[in-house]
Amino acid sequence: MKKTLLLVFSLVLLFNSCKDIPEKVVIVPSSGKINNISLIISDQLWNGEVGDSIRKKFAAPVDGLPQEEPLFTINQYPVRFQNDARNIIIIRKEEKNSYKLKENEFAEPQNVVHISGKNVSEILAHIETHADEIIKKFKATEISESQKNIDISLLDDKKIRKKFGISMHLPSTYKYALLKPGFIWMKREILSGNNSILIYKVPFRTILKNNDMTGNIIKMRDSIGALYIHSKVRNTKMITEESYAPYFFTTKLDGKRAYETKGTWELKGDFMSGSFVNYAIMDRKKRNFIIIEGFCYAPSTEKRDLMHEMEAIIKSTKSLQ
Repeated sequence: MKKTLLLVFSLVLLFNSCKDIPEKVVIVPSSGKINNISLIISDQLWNGEVGDSIRKKFAAPVDGLPQEEPLFTINQYPVRFQNDARNIIIIRKEEKNSYKLKENEFAEPQNVVHISGKNVSEILAHIETHADEIIKKFKATEISESQKNIDISLLDDKKIRKKFGISMHLPSTYKYALLKPGFIWMKREILSGNNSILIYKVPFRTILKNNDMTGNIIKMRDSIGALYIHSKVRNTKMITEESYAPYFFTTKLDGKRAYETKGTWELKGDFMSGSFVNYAIMDRKKRNFIIIEGFCYAPSTEKRDLMHEMEAIIKSTKSLQ
């Protein structure tokens, strides 16, 4: 009898303790195309000032592309229909005036932005105040997602490690196109053209002389184009397109100061052209810059996501020294 009572008592304790354990929330993997946003907003707000503000901020033209392409592709829904999108913005007109950016609320990785206000003015104020923060967060998430996809099948980067003392994650779809002392060109063929990654080194003075970094970077990449990048037509060379000034930013890559240049290139003497992104990464110890550039030739294809892939590749760079 004592044994039976003891067993019953133990089961009661076990049952009560189990009730105190919180249920484990199951987070599903997020999904969706790269550089897409799911926007949950009423048709009335979407077709008015709020929609105009969203489009102006999040569908602004990408810097450095020959034709206008939006920063993000916005998919608008009047009511929530899915929770596993990677980037979600939920806008409501209600009494509560608030802004929140939550990570991994329904899936992982995921960013969910909640904006609400009792009138259009309050909603617009949140968009104006927080748009840059949201864009920065969304872009970082998309770079990480692209890098995860790239890591599924990698090109052997031993040649890069040996020549430049850096590692880099490139998809196995890239091939070594040209190897020269102090220079590597890797290329991936696509349906209507190709993506290319270049790596080389230059001394400090090449970029820092006369305090004209943008002009010096243009001269530097044009000299490399004259040396190595040609078409089958004689006397051709790749140059920075002369009609448009490139975009120039100061940033960090692998914890080091870097200069990012975006613009368009053309093949002088031929009819080829496309987009490029160039990173000049400062190495203070060796007093030189490692130059990593991605450029694409895709005359009949949108280039935003092609350039995004190369940016993700370049941002995987790690120094081995």
